Amino acid sequence: MKLIDFYLDFISPYAYLAFEQLPRALQGLSYEVVYHPVLFAGMLKQHGQLGPAEIAPKRDWTYRQVAWLAQAHGIPLQMPAAHPFNPLALLRLALACARQGAPNRFVCETIFHHVWRGGAAADDAGRLAALTEQLAPARDAASGEIKQALQAATQAAIGAGVFGVPSFVADGRVFWGFDALPMLRAQLEQDARLDTAWATPASVAQGARR
Repeated sequence: MKLIDFYLDFISPYAYLAFEQLPRALQGLSYEVVYHPVLFAGMLKQHGQLGPAEIAPKRDWTYRQVAWLAQAHGIPLQMPAAHPFNPLALLRLALACARQGAPNRFVCETIFHHVWRGGAAADDAGRLAALTEQLAPARDAASGEIKQALQAATQAAIGAGVFGVPSFVADGRVFWGFDALPMLRAQLEQDARLDTAWATPASVAQGARR
């Protein structure tokens, strides 16, 4: 059985789409998923980047594309009332619900649906309180322990070569984005064609730098 580390941030519509699509994309294969909530903003800071929603034309394109992808794949999606929003409370809640190191699929699904279904404000205090009561975390999501756990998880992801969400790591290889799901399946199936693709960067010399 293959192990997949799934790095996600609830702020990302692509992470939501990948979360919903994953069981269908890997149907028939034997695998186990470990879900890792991480702070996408921390990865952007590490690499000196802005998020897609912080660049006006890219923001518009992102929302159009995820609406299209959701419809094309039959995944319910309604944009939250405002985006981007601060996802820290949701990420910490997920970690506070983790009983064996990582939150389970039910916890992640519940939080993703909180954000990406219904069109309400993801960071509304009343909704967050109701979500916390529903999930009944084993630990205090606002504690220093949980805050440190999120920081550590984000740094561990960066150390593993993860630079964005959603990302999947299998056999030490990082697969980034919703559109990487077919490549992830190929990895689990040990498709030799993927080895050829993986070797491609080594054959390309570094060109001009800005």
